[in-house]
Amino acid sequence: MCRFRSDLPALKNKDYFNYGGQGPLPKTSLDAITNSWETIQELGPFTNDVWPFITNEIKSTKDLIAEFCGVSKRRIALTENVTSGCVLPLWGLPFSKGDRILISNCEHPGVVSACKEIARRKALQIDILDVLSMRGEIDGEGVNQNEVIRAIEDSLKASTKLVVLSHLLWNTGQIMPIELIAKLLLKHPNEPFFLVDAAQSFCQIPIKDSAAKVDIYAFTGHKWAFGPEGLGAVVLSERILKEANPTLVGWKSLTAESSIYANEISPFHKDARRFEIATSCTPLLAGLRCSLNLLKEQGTDLERINKIKLLSKRLWLELNNITSVNPILQGPPPAGLVSFTLNSKQSPNQIVKLLAQKSIFIRVLEDPIWLRACVHITSTENEIARLIAGLKKIAAS
Repeated sequence: MCRFRSDLPALKNKDYFNYGGQGPLPKTSLDAITNSWETIQELGPFTNDVWPFITNEIKSTKDLIAEFCGVSKRRIALTENVTSGCVLPLWGLPFSKGDRILISNCEHPGVVSACKEIARRKALQIDILDVLSMRGEIDGEGVNQNEVIRAIEDSLKASTKLVVLSHLLWNTGQIMPIELIAKLLLKHPNEPFFLVDAAQSFCQIPIKDSAAKVDIYAFTGHKWAFGPEGLGAVVLSERILKEANPTLVGWKSLTAESSIYANEISPFHKDARRFEIATSCTPLLAGLRCSLNLLKEQGTDLERINKIKLLSKRLWLELNNITSVNPILQGPPPAGLVSFTLNSKQSPNQIVKLLAQKSIFIRVLEDPIWLRACVHITSTENEIARLIAGLKKIAAS
């Protein structure tokens, strides 16, 4: 059993399979947040004494995130969540009328709606990359990587300016070949920007090589990282820092508040801080750092994903043994997201409610309408057994 499972109050009275929605917060991380609040109040929330403390909180958090992502700290901007991490730099890209956005049909609605709105405002065209149907022949990533590359090659246009794709698809649970795609886009005459939604990949799968090679790599701390909600980050390429301007502007974006009236070419930071805005919740930084350090104690990113894969394979195999259950992937999942359908008199929402009555928590995906259970390093075989027993009972009713 994971050594810090006992530090997660949310797991003491339930079987939890919703890490892809929100992970539980360790008690020690909650204590770190509380201690930070108390320190700020003792120093005074707006005094000369508090600023060194806040500055160090930001620096130490960015240092740790940079370590997890394998990039320079100057490329990291702190955000509230995945969507803001995607959208703030997205809206600053140098689009021209007629440019095209290539976006997959497995993206989160928040990113899709942002792309549709910027397309409407700037007269852009949207093309859809079909990755949802790529669930046949698979490799270790849950998808045929060559098939993905061919599909992108066929979908790119001369005027494609942006490609949007998740690292780990939130519905099918497949891992996209981000490094190969980034290499492909470098060869395109228009050199499209590459935006990657990393909501399901940060702190679940190894990400360093991918995060370093794309233009926008956005994630949150409140899912697989066991961090508090309201805090995330985005890794930005040097190209983004050079060519994209912020769309929401605040004092954090500026090199100096005192020079804002000067006739400077640009008042913004030259690093990723240009996409930060204004006052945010400092104590959350302590909570996220605590959770990330707890994860480090559980092993390397490779050791952690190997444990997750053992559990997801166990769940996938058990699901295959239920006649009325159809797992979405034809082979064992490459990570902790396990989606499936259940042929039953009960609707998917009713199935979720029936399981919840037994303190077993999974979720319904809305597009496509599937059931999804997530396992993490804190999951146990007993939890999986109880989920399977609950599904079997529903299937037999």
